[in-house]
Amino acid sequence: MDTIVFISSNKSGTSREALRAAKELGYAVILFTDRPKFKRQREEFPEVDVMIYFENLNNKELIKVKIKELAQKRYHIKACLSLVDPFVSLASSISEEMGFAKLSTRALYLMEDKTRFREELKELSANPFFSLVKPEDLMEEIIPQFEDRLPLILKSPQSNGSKDVLLVKTKQELIKGIEQLRYSVQSSPILIEEYIEGAQYLVEVVAWKGKIHIVAIIEQDICLNERFIVTGYCYPASLSETQTNGLEEVVREILCKLGMASGSCHLELRYSKGEWKLIEINPRMSGGAMNKIISEGTGISLVNEIIKMNLNQDPDLSHSTFKHVYAKFMTISSYGKLLMVTGKKRAQSHDGVKDVYIKPRKGAILNPPLSMGDRYAYIIAAGSTRDEAKQIAINAAKEIRFYLENL
Repeated sequence: MDTIVFISSNKSGTSREALRAAKELGYAVILFTDRPKFKRQREEFPEVDVMIYFENLNNKELIKVKIKELAQKRYHIKACLSLVDPFVSLASSISEEMGFAKLSTRALYLMEDKTRFREELKELSANPFFSLVKPEDLMEEIIPQFEDRLPLILKSPQSNGSKDVLLVKTKQELIKGIEQLRYSVQSSPILIEEYIEGAQYLVEVVAWKGKIHIVAIIEQDICLNERFIVTGYCYPASLSETQTNGLEEVVREILCKLGMASGSCHLELRYSKGEWKLIEINPRMSGGAMNKIISEGTGISLVNEIIKMNLNQDPDLSHSTFKHVYAKFMTISSYGKLLMVTGKKRAQSHDGVKDVYIKPRKGAILNPPLSMGDRYAYIIAAGSTRDEAKQIAINAAKEIRFYLENL
């Protein structure tokens, strides 16, 4: 049986959609996971034919041994891939070594660590000022180097989903932020970056056989706090022709410098003072509802096309439709135990609403957002204009109510 091996998956979002897409394409699905909870919830993954637990998913040789064992049985392994940090380059490396697809493993590896890609791009004007604070650096030596550059962004080089990312505006916040991250990331260094003002855009990209394909440019609405939680996605982004051309030029320059010839990734950039500046780059398509947003807006199932690439098949990135799409993500402002959520059916009944998703279950402990993982629901809506799509999603979101027990 033709089979695809996935290294890790989240319970929801694009990595989970990829499992379902592979099954719908007619492949047996094998999931390697390091999450004990998934073993207990095995029946909730009907699209997975075989689930195998690993204590350490970074053990490449053990994974290769297990794939060979599976291949000796009835499974004809055709691909090995991951859409989850930090296993993307690992899966790509295994894929190449075992004779599956050959993607740009080094470029994917560089993207998995913010220090690595910043260093690789340091000569580009799109790369903002950055510096690294090591665990052994003394605070009295650090602060004088940076206090004249405030405001700044502090982050862990391995952070994703806005976790361990802080905006600091004063000397006191800088000291507190460094102390906070040192406690959080332990012996890892801290990346300090220039803070770039301006609207932020997400760019979904597929590189295939040396050609860069910009699949979608999406405008992000960001919650105005130090954590940079994205609460809204608008497709297509409202940009002038000059801005669009400049953005595409910068994206191609960045990916060329990184050596990205085959694979998928997404970038986040800000347009500031007439220039495009790189905020983030990640070696996979964006998580959450991104595949549904792009599918509604363009007709492209990006996870399907990424799977095809990993099967050494040419992806089809032609648009079959055009719609304005807005995804509204919901957070909460208090801490507590979830008793119930109401309003999902009412939200679904609004004209133009395409999907309503509620993430937490009854009994879950919820909190105000500290990372993108603390977004607890989303509504995707489509309309004839961006304003119409956005208003539909916002109105539908008003139907959703979270009831919490104070703790």
